[in-house]
Amino acid sequence: MPLYSDKVMDHFSNPSNMGEIKELNGIGRVGNVICGDVMNLYIKVEDEKIVDAKFKTLGCGAAIATSSMVTEMVKGKSINEALEISNRAVAEALDGLPPQKLHCSVLAEEALQAAIKDYFARKEGAKMARDLVCKMDIVEEKALKTEYQGKAYYFCSQMCKERFEAEPEKFLSKENSRGGVN
Repeated sequence: MPLYSDKVMDHFSNPSNMGEIKELNGIGRVGNVICGDVMNLYIKVEDEKIVDAKFKTLGCGAAIATSSMVTEMVKGKSINEALEISNRAVAEALDGLPPQKLHCSVLAEEALQAAIKDYFARKEGAKMARDLVCKMDIVEEKALKTEYQGKAYYFCSQMCKERFEAEPEKFLSKENSRGGVN
């Protein structure tokens, strides 16, 4: 019996919805420090319905396949329906995952939940900031903060924050000037 189902192999080899949504209203960023998988799930919501979903995942084949599958499953769903998508549902939609790869379906569920949580934070008027490294709009309250020359800058991850701190001038061009907040 093969380790992965045909559906897993198809979603790994030909992932659906890979990329970013420029006009997003929610992003979920999750990772597993043990295996090194990192998922970014982007959603666009209109009238409380998810009209688009995309992902960028750094990880194994199962992580890419579960990211691809969850974006297919969530499109066209209401927010409440999307919140009901579980890691088991993702794994079942892929015709199963090996036991040692089930954590990838957990990451897909967590990324979706984080994107929806971010959607609600943005909708409720959370103060937004721009990560100068990855150029993503992020919720200030959830971001990592550093100060440089009397201004506060916000970052989505420790990696982005450290890259900025190592070479701040590289990221402080006129086109990136939205990131600093007095």
